[in-house]
Amino acid sequence: MWHLYCYGDPREKRSTAIKAAVLIQRWFRRYMAHLEMRRRYTWNIFQSIEYASEQDQLQLSSFFSFMLNNITHLNGSGPDLISKLMDSASDSWMENENCYNFVSVPETYTGPRLSFPLSLPDMNALLSAFKERQPKTLHARYVLQLLYETRKLLKQMPNIVHLSTTYTKEITICEIGDLHGQLDDLLLIFYKNGLPSAETPYVFNGDFVDRGKNSIEVVVLLFAYLLLYPDYMHLNRGNHEDHLMNLRYGFTKEVMQKYKIHGCEILQLFQDVFSLLPVATIIDGKILIVHGGISDQTDLDFLSALERHKIKSALRFPETAVEQLRISRACRQVKRIRSTDSSRPSSSRSHNIQRTPNHSGSAFQLPFLDSLSAPSPPQHEQEWKQIVDILWSDPKAPNGCSPNTFRGGGCYFGPDVTRRLLLQQGLQLLIRSHECKQEGYELCHSGQVITIFSASNYYEEGSNRGAYIKVGRELMPRFYQYQVSRFTRKLTLTQRVRAAEGSALRALKEKLFTHRSELILGFQQYDHNNTGTILVSEWAQVLETGLRLELPWRTLRPHLARLASDGRVEYHSCFEDMEPGIPLVQVTPNLAEALFRYRKDIEIIFNIIDKDHSGLISIEEFRHTWHLFSAHLGVKIDNRAIDDLARSIDFNKDGNIDFNEFLEAFRVVHKLDKDQPVNRITGKI
Repeated sequence: MWHLYCYGDPREKRSTAIKAAVLIQRWFRRYMAHLEMRRRYTWNIFQSIEYASEQDQLQLSSFFSFMLNNITHLNGSGPDLISKLMDSASDSWMENENCYNFVSVPETYTGPRLSFPLSLPDMNALLSAFKERQPKTLHARYVLQLLYETRKLLKQMPNIVHLSTTYTKEITICEIGDLHGQLDDLLLIFYKNGLPSAETPYVFNGDFVDRGKNSIEVVVLLFAYLLLYPDYMHLNRGNHEDHLMNLRYGFTKEVMQKYKIHGCEILQLFQDVFSLLPVATIIDGKILIVHGGISDQTDLDFLSALERHKIKSALRFPETAVEQLRISRACRQVKRIRSTDSSRPSSSRSHNIQRTPNHSGSAFQLPFLDSLSAPSPPQHEQEWKQIVDILWSDPKAPNGCSPNTFRGGGCYFGPDVTRRLLLQQGLQLLIRSHECKQEGYELCHSGQVITIFSASNYYEEGSNRGAYIKVGRELMPRFYQYQVSRFTRKLTLTQRVRAAEGSALRALKEKLFTHRSELILGFQQYDHNNTGTILVSEWAQVLETGLRLELPWRTLRPHLARLASDGRVEYHSCFEDMEPGIPLVQVTPNLAEALFRYRKDIEIIFNIIDKDHSGLISIEEFRHTWHLFSAHLGVKIDNRAIDDLARSIDFNKDGNIDFNEFLEAFRVVHKLDKDQPVNRITGKI
């Protein structure tokens, strides 16, 4: 409450009060505009790093293809390593529909004991156990049986599920998307909206797993309710219901850590179940629900007829398009070289790691990894594209349809594409997920497209709300927002923005640090006199050329680099706040930077090799795998440097490397946060 005290003429008092009010109003508007600007660029940083990580997944997939095709050629012990990568559960064991009977449940197990077909008491016991976080995991016997029963049910379901609101008295059909393993969000939705039942039917729109710490619990609850209420619980497939995405974003690691004995069998069953999930849901013939979006080639009739279970992963590129892909990529590379040679300094022409020529066949060229298990028959290109488009696409404001280069998969579809499909199919609304939104939902394309996102605090505590939609017989969507938080309720808006901004800038500085060498080379192209300073415009151009994040670099400059007295940027100051977790003097700078940049990829590779999850890998496995990785990327690192590194981190000289210590050594940390835990967004995609 503002109190203004003025003395003298009443008219002067009134005039002074008005002037004061105007000044306060101007200050407040300016303050809120500045806060909104910070909120928006924070959001842009989060999303840019998220999508860049999805492009990294394609690079990792390409490496796996290269590894599986060239490992025997490049080292003598290739067959042993490749057998570990290819190792999966015994087909004869998995084909036995009652194989779970061979898994005994000890008397000491204190968790819920399920019987099938599931009953409501079973479901209540399971839900209660997960709420109380006791026990830590559901026993493997029940997970296996649950997955077998789910697979059996899904085999009977169509590709596109048609629902009607006329079969329920209550108007409670909900669409909830992108939980990403966040159990608290799911439990809060059930608390606010009611448990699944005939009176409260649900549609969950994909991305149930990855990133969150409780993906197993989330997907087990969803599958259990699907078995209990198959007419009132409906699940669409998302782009993360994909075993290759799970390798990078956490679900595979979570399963193997929680189920050390039967983890491989559970993962293989999840792969089968995910491929059997329906790809779309239509309500009353008017509302289409898909995870990602559509394209100008989307054909619902074609989608209804294809054999969805054959597409185990949307990252498996169809063999019929391999040659076209190679030719188009070669053409793009030639055009890029021609255009950049005449318009950019020499360093900006090499913002990506330089590739070695391909001498190993087509696998090196592929941006999508084929299955690690035995290859299935080639997929038809049209079937693959239809699935990729509805799982990976995003809406855009301009008309037309273009490749989604930012994510690396799917397409951008404009309002004209939306109108055309809705008109052709007699639909009036498209509901999709796939993108985090600050308020939990967003409308676009004149209200014909709704994005719904149900994982609150996705990037950082307080960064966004979650939301869900309720649709009744009148087919008017109603939005319900929420936020799972124990801390942010006590924070002011300014404090919440500051916390999210700090986390985003920390992640961005890590990105700069891992590209330090090539960025410095780019800066030096403009620093002809070796002063250590360049123009702000030159600094921003080098960052965008090198990182391709499409960020407002000029606005972010005060948070990333200092200005000299003449107004030029001291570009070395970009890297002052970051340093390695545990410096290793034996590591050459070239090798160290490669390890920093590809730390996440290397972690995935070695988690595959470390089958027993002991955290130990042999020096030979480390050496051979890194040789392959560096050969694939074309990183020019002397083999002797890799061997020296392997020997230096074998601290007790037993021939094994503690990989957790290795990863910690090559983690980029903020100097101010080195002695305290930090909330990190790395890997949240």
